[in-house]
Amino acid sequence: MPAAPVPPCGAALLLGCRPMRISALAAAALGGTALLAATPERPLSPETARAATEIVKKALAGTGTAGIATSLTDRAGPRLAGSPGDTAAVAWGLETLRALHFADVRAEEAPVHVWKRRSESGEVVLPWAQPLALTALGGSVATPESGLEADVLEVSSLEDLDARGEAARGKIVFFDGAMRRGRQMSGYGEAVVVRTHGASRAARYGALGVLIRSIGTDHDRFPHTGGVDYDDGTPKIPAAALAVPDAEMLTRLGRLGPARVRFRLDCGDEGMGKSANVIGEISGAGKPNEIVLLGAHLDSWDLGRGAIDDAAGCAAVIEAARLAREASPPPARTIRVVLFANEENGGGGAKAYASEHAAELPAHAAALEADSGSGAPLELSWLAGPSAEPALRALAAILEPTGAGSLHGGGDGGADVGVLRAAGVPLFSISQDVSHYFDVHHTANDTAMQLEPANLDRLTAAVAAFAYAAASAPEPFERIPESLRVTPRR
Repeated sequence: MPAAPVPPCGAALLLGCRPMRISALAAAALGGTALLAATPERPLSPETARAATEIVKKALAGTGTAGIATSLTDRAGPRLAGSPGDTAAVAWGLETLRALHFADVRAEEAPVHVWKRRSESGEVVLPWAQPLALTALGGSVATPESGLEADVLEVSSLEDLDARGEAARGKIVFFDGAMRRGRQMSGYGEAVVVRTHGASRAARYGALGVLIRSIGTDHDRFPHTGGVDYDDGTPKIPAAALAVPDAEMLTRLGRLGPARVRFRLDCGDEGMGKSANVIGEISGAGKPNEIVLLGAHLDSWDLGRGAIDDAAGCAAVIEAARLAREASPPPARTIRVVLFANEENGGGGAKAYASEHAAELPAHAAALEADSGSGAPLELSWLAGPSAEPALRALAAILEPTGAGSLHGGGDGGADVGVLRAAGVPLFSISQDVSHYFDVHHTANDTAMQLEPANLDRLTAAVAAFAYAAASAPEPFERIPESLRVTPRR
């Protein structure tokens, strides 16, 4: 929702909410200290506001975020869960957090699904022979060793496929819908359903395989990968993405008459493996058992080097926590950085964290995730109890120089911290301009050259000020109401 006008002195706005209950197990784990929700008499203190404002000024003058992100891409490169790059990324995370003097640095094991891409190729057979730039969607099954060849049925959406039904039998279904470019994530949300659900929907009608126009906004010849979800009880058919220029060519050729395509994918599931969440902390000065979590995901897809997705986020939360540590007075609550494993193809790291830390989730005062590349900050997105809003408006006033001076209610925090929703943990994110994010997202072009250092400084400033304020407020934000703790089905 749009932000209401903010008084000049944001620190004068107050928190307000009701107390919450805590389980006996969690209370024991916390030494008997239960988190109470804030009341209208508990302000975001002038001292906290001043310190958060200084953090913003310091970060906008320059941070080490771009350098940290680049070091991850250079050292680990592509790092799909269970791969050698993933192992290198875990080692990088441990080394980096220790070098920056984080406390209690450790790797917590996370079981992950391992999928591997080996080789892939494709071509138009009719009406004219043309090579195709394509890539297997993550999790796809392989084609027969000799490849898969069939006539093409072109459809624009899942609904268009449903309307044509049996016409898909024995065909390769080609989804040609284009993703809409925009500053917000809504265009991706509209388009990505084809990638995740298209293969199983086509298989219901007897299709042999699926090709999709890449879920991206570029016109470069780099296909975009990303996960495909297979429905239980439905045949698994091979699924690949075409680079946007090749998808547009296939559409043109299809207008001339029946199009026929051959493609070959050598890829597949290799069972369960092991990865790890990398964790480090800035110990709280007064309330060390209460936790503000800053998260990002350490893994990446295997085509590029994962610079914007999500080395940028990893670097931003690391540098933000370091900046918060240097503030005076120091933050009262512990700021915990979590570099999650396996966000891209299974969410194993998030699930492992929620399980491992179940007893202390009532002590999580807030969780924020950075996973939107290096575009400029736009707003502070939040999901918490309604009485958190006045304090968040005060914080938004402090974030104004970063670009994130507006509030947006109803966010989910992000894929990794979203699993904490069921426990009522207040969730936050700094929404960013993604106008160009999906030009390189999940492609071989996701390299350190795509990082925008000035915007990363703005992102880091916003995350650091948020983390400090959340860790220093007299009482934590109101928990997510029970009625909102179930994630809506998409």
